[in-house]
Amino acid sequence: MLRKTVSGFSAGILIAIGGCVYLACANKYVGAVLFSVALLCICYKGYGLFTGKVGFLPETHDRNAWETLLAALLGNAIGTFACGFAVRYGMPSLGEAAELLCQAKLDGQSFPQTLLRAAFCGVLMYLAVSVFRDNKTPVGILFCIPVFILSGFEHSIADCFYFAASGIVSWRACGFLWTVILGNSLGGVLLPLLQKIGKRKKQP
Repeated sequence: MLRKTVSGFSAGILIAIGGCVYLACANKYVGAVLFSVALLCICYKGYGLFTGKVGFLPETHDRNAWETLLAALLGNAIGTFACGFAVRYGMPSLGEAAELLCQAKLDGQSFPQTLLRAAFCGVLMYLAVSVFRDNKTPVGILFCIPVFILSGFEHSIADCFYFAASGIVSWRACGFLWTVILGNSLGGVLLPLLQKIGKRKKQP
């Protein structure tokens, strides 16, 4: 369990770095593309990222799979929150950018809207990781990551970093993050479940 949590912590650090470059870029298109470095390194190093693993639960949903998923989420949260607080202290300009970003999320989105945005992100995260795993190519990552960012979809682990860096600590922010986690999970398992249903119908 400790090893899996540490793996998740490592992934959280990389997501935080991706968040930093996105906040630092004046051009959002450049920032969205450069954010891809986070998932690229996570996949190549084999670190545990919650949004990259939840979509595979329909394939393997035994006790070990659940433990791995929860350890990844815990490690991701610790890693992103630690980096977020550090960034707010060491790079105040990024903290200010994160505060504007997070306040807009809280003020401009209802619960259903946030859930929907997170679900779409979950679909893209599953595709990015599954294409990498099955075809040994980073193409899915290089396209899916910019697409979810530029579309305004919500990524729970990235949002953990943004909120930590923003300094916004409230029950409202906590509720927002759990909504995104739920949406990412629902979106992540959507295509695998549909695929399983399709296979069952094909059987004679």
